[in-house]
Amino acid sequence: MAYTESNMLPLGTKAPDFYLPDTVSGRMLGLKDIASPKATVILFLCNHCPYVLYVNAEIVRLVSEYQARGVAFAGISSNDASAYPEDAPGKMAAHALEIGYPFPYLYDETQEVARAYDAACTPDFYVFDGALRLVYRGQLDSSRPKRNPGPVTGEDLRAALDAVLSGQPVNPVQRPSGGCNIKWKS
Repeated sequence: MAYTESNMLPLGTKAPDFYLPDTVSGRMLGLKDIASPKATVILFLCNHCPYVLYVNAEIVRLVSEYQARGVAFAGISSNDASAYPEDAPGKMAAHALEIGYPFPYLYDETQEVARAYDAACTPDFYVFDGALRLVYRGQLDSSRPKRNPGPVTGEDLRAALDAVLSGQPVNPVQRPSGGCNIKWKS
């Protein structure tokens, strides 16, 4: 598995808008449909990446905990499904239901959304404040399969969300996420 780190979009960037199909509900959803006045998290994920599979249980726990506190979440897969059929929309829906994703799992077929967010890998996490300004981008925590197989705690993402929810500044020292590269179309 090739290891790629996130590109670290500049803090303060306004959340790029999108309008994508939710593979679970079949509805088209835009940023305005999912955004929260407290905080909004965009997660770049895919079905087959071992780095995503390694943290899925913690993602579900964290999302369930913070949704109860008013944070909105959306997962996006931007992988080329023609080259990686396991990431096709129908399989995304089945995967989301099997894992228990408590958020929309959107398909970015054109890859325009991934490019707008400067996403590079899966998983990749972006936290926007109530004004949809980027306050955190990077890793869930320091755990990685084989590289650092410690406990998956979500501590980095949790610290960012706790700061936003308490009205405190998010620590600007942020570490990139790492995982599989997004499977770009040729």
